[in-house]
Amino acid sequence: MSDIWATITTERGALANDLADLNPSQWDTQSLCTGWTVRDIVAHLSATASLNPATFLLGMLKSGFNFDRFANDQIAKHRGTDPAAALSEFRGLQNSTSAPPGPKTSWLGEVVIHGADVRRPLGIPHTYPPDAIRQVIDFYKGSNMLIGSKNRIAGLALRATDHDWQHGQGEAVEGPLLSLLLAMTGRGAACDDLTGPGVQTLRSRCTAQ
Repeated sequence: MSDIWATITTERGALANDLADLNPSQWDTQSLCTGWTVRDIVAHLSATASLNPATFLLGMLKSGFNFDRFANDQIAKHRGTDPAAALSEFRGLQNSTSAPPGPKTSWLGEVVIHGADVRRPLGIPHTYPPDAIRQVIDFYKGSNMLIGSKNRIAGLALRATDHDWQHGQGEAVEGPLLSLLLAMTGRGAACDDLTGPGVQTLRSRCTAQ
């Protein structure tokens, strides 16, 4: 598990460096996560790194156990007075091992998936550690927690074209492992990278989410 936190730390630092030279309008770019801008994503990542089980439960209580309301309240709390402040807080939390309750692999997924959420629309390239992507996709393929990945890929045969990885039976969907992960977690734009008769089914399930 210490290896997971080391990877999270590295990926947080890499993302902060990638965002350091953005201009103000780029911070308002819509991310792949519906309704959230680049700045919102950074605030969300800071919120996750700031929470622990007790503060998470207290926040959920205050939001009436409405997760979307809770997440948006946390974003508002961590957006900072301007993008520079939001980025500075995120940098300050790079080494945090605090998190809400839940599987530790999901926190690795946070920085991998949300990192792609901001890099892709901004056109920023990044190579994630293959083992990290594999750990995350192996977690989400069997999970419906919050975002319904398991249901989204039901009846589909996924196969990575850049790694030795496959999962499921049914209509074929092939492409880069990261793109399969992003589509599995509801990012319809990642379907542009995929091929096979099951792509349209997967794309429609992303849209419906």
